[in-house]
Formats: sequence, C-alpha cells, structure tokens
Amino acid sequence: MAKTMMRIHEGELNVMELLWTNGTLPAKDIAKIIKEFIGWEKNTTYTVIKRLIDKGAIKREDPGFICTPLISKRRVQAIETEVLMNTLFEGSFSKFILEYASNKGLSKAERMEMLRVANDKHFVK
Repeated sequence: MAKTMMRIHEGELNVMELLWTNGTLPAKDIAKIIKEFIGWEKNTTYTVIKRLIDKGAIKREDPGFICTPLISKRRVQAIETEVLMNTLFEGSFSKFILEYASNKGLSKAERMEMLRVANDKHFVK
C-alpha cells in the first residue's frame, strides 16, 4: 500500500470525530466537549491531541492551539477495514461478508442492497 497505514485508536477517534464534524477547533473547545460527553480531564485530552499531532493526523496552529484534521474519516475507515480484513479474514472480502451476513441475519432489504452494490457497474471493474 502506497499510503501510510496510520492507525487511529479508539480514544483518539473521540478527538478525530469532533474534528471531522467541525473541520477546525481550538484544543480548549475539544477538551470542553470531551469532558462533557466522555468525562476526560483536560490533560488527558491534550495528551491525545499531542499524540495525534505526532502521528500527523492533525495539525496545530497558533494562536489558540487550533486543531485541524490532516487525515479524512474515509481514509481511516479504509485503513481499519484493511487491517480487519487481513487480521481476521485472511484478506478475503467474501469470507468477511459471509461471516458478517451469517452472524447478523440480514433482512431482505439489506440482502437486496448488497446485491445492488455488488452488481453496480461502478463497483465491478
């Protein structure tokens, strides 16, 4: 894979979700929101922000310690999907789908949607 396999872990996703939703936020606002909804203290949030800066996932600009995401949610989803597929399903999409579908018990509408996507001319190359 040509692009970097930057892993964003569960705690870091809390900060990234705020940035993906808002685009840019001062660190103090991130800390306030996270405190309210998750209960982290400011220092914990700042430590996570620093880790994300060190990874290259966000950039910090002064004045105001303004944070902006440098990696998209879609890219993180692609990386994590690839890791999941390779780790648990030997890189096989069909094994993943069969396992997921058999465990979840898909509704008729969900099965029809899967068939529609599988037959989509943009999906099939």
